[in-house]
Amino acid sequence: QVRLVESGGGSVQAGGSLRLSCAASGFTAGTRYCLGWFRQAPEKRREGVAGIEIDGREIYADSVKGRFTISKDNANNFLYLQMNSLKPEDSGMYYCAAERMSQGNCFAPLGPTIHSIYGMDYWGKGIPVTVSG
Repeated sequence: QVRLVESGGGSVQAGGSLRLSCAASGFTAGTRYCLGWFRQAPEKRREGVAGIEIDGREIYADSVKGRFTISKDNANNFLYLQMNSLKPEDSGMYYCAAERMSQGNCFAPLGPTIHSIYGMDYWGKGIPVTVSG
């Protein structure tokens, strides 16, 4: 059973940085997974922030390009999101997610954000990020 656990959230002043981590376990050996970060602000829909395709390509929402970096540690099954130059509009619950994918893309641009084409299979419980300014 896949389990995703986020950590590293918190409160920060505008312009500051946070690094989110996601510890993954239960992945099936030999199965490929796309990984991504999503967020949801109060009274808003959940939106994609950044994703890594099975071929290693990264995709970002326009609103975070140049400020956020997604990365993964395959050896230790960690996914990260380095968030710099944070803005108040970056506040919300951040979720780590994974999707089994044998070929093709998991993510696609959707206006200023990205979305999961087929829907992510596994989700973490989320972690809050608050940016005050």
